[in-house]
Amino acid sequence: MLNAPIISVVDDDELILISLDSLLRSYGYTVKTYNSAYAFLESDGPCQTDCLISDIQMPGMCGVTLYEALAARNTHIPTLFITGKPGMPPTFSANVRKPEGYFAKPFNTPALLACIEAALKRRT
Repeated sequence: MLNAPIISVVDDDELILISLDSLLRSYGYTVKTYNSAYAFLESDGPCQTDCLISDIQMPGMCGVTLYEALAARNTHIPTLFITGKPGMPPTFSANVRKPEGYFAKPFNTPALLACIEAALKRRT
């Protein structure tokens, strides 16, 4: 796919990074993976990413803090959260828009892909 959207995946679980990388590439996306929120923020990822998939609970900076840090930088990337500890979706500051989706691991692949497509369409 020419100019394929870039999906960045942030997760501290190497197996999740590998599986999402493989899955998303098989659907024609360009994928960048990061093993921490800090690695993502310190890279060129925030300015290149069309859609972000982030784990919520990670050592150091959690996904919610990453999302709010991006908003504080005025960097608004459609974001989907994944978590190994389902429950109530996280709450965000009033000035931060809601994420695109929230998925418990193991997530429903068709639902995840549909959410990505919808987020990308709203972005353009």
